[in-house]
Amino acid sequence: MEETAHFGAVDEARPTLYVVATPIGNLADISLRALEVLGRVDTVAAEDTRVTGHLLHHHGIQKRLISLREHNERLTAQKLIALLASGKSVALVSDAGTPTVSDPGALAVAAVREAGYPVVALPGANAALCALASSGNPAPHFLFYGFLPPQSAARRRELDSLKSLPYLLVFYEAPHRVAACIDDMAAVFGGTRSVTIARELTKLFESVHRCTLADAPAWLAADANRTRGEFVLLIEGMERDVAAGRDAALRTLEILLRELPLSQAVQLAAEITGCARNELYASALEFKKSGVA
Repeated sequence: MEETAHFGAVDEARPTLYVVATPIGNLADISLRALEVLGRVDTVAAEDTRVTGHLLHHHGIQKRLISLREHNERLTAQKLIALLASGKSVALVSDAGTPTVSDPGALAVAAVREAGYPVVALPGANAALCALASSGNPAPHFLFYGFLPPQSAARRRELDSLKSLPYLLVFYEAPHRVAACIDDMAAVFGGTRSVTIARELTKLFESVHRCTLADAPAWLAADANRTRGEFVLLIEGMERDVAAGRDAALRTLEILLRELPLSQAVQLAAEITGCARNELYASALEFKKSGVA
């Protein structure tokens, strides 16, 4: 089993890449361990050096900063490896939260590991967990998706692939897309599912609002401030008995498609299972397209 480094057992003399979680808003939400590591490493690789520079300055830390963004990650990964090879330790941070989670960093971490250097992650603030904790949602399981595609058609396709899951669905969304995203969610999931809209978490204008998807557009439109900031959206999963019934219907449809023309198979599957014919027809087309039936 691969060894895991712990704070008290880390060999500080050995060059290490530290993956450091940073605050998602309130600059005080940083761990003592993170501050110690940021103060000790030789270089900090940051998603935005200006944002990280502000955080470090707030805590009285001065460090060499290099940029590690999505477009330069592969190149910067080689710079990190060169720094480690020269005996220097590096901290990897994103603008907010944990690097590699809906943020750059995973490619760099993989490259550093492949090069044989240790990687140590420091836990900390996380927007998804913060939203879950403050929502009061009792769902025992959740699926973290992160950011959906920015285009509506692609976004609806992704949502359609998730709509039958019985888990609470967790998404991140940008302010300029949140209203359109909510519209697509209502169209795909239906208006009766609940949505928790969490925005500006840990910041001055933090708000957490829970309503149905049908009511969410009006709530957002009622105040322009409600579409400002960074968002976490929590969507109620499909009820388990409904999900089980849909799975059974799709299995029935798949069997019928092996022996019958598409339209006849869809009609019989609808009569047998009680599922909507239009949904079964769309699934039948997907089955045919993918070669399942």
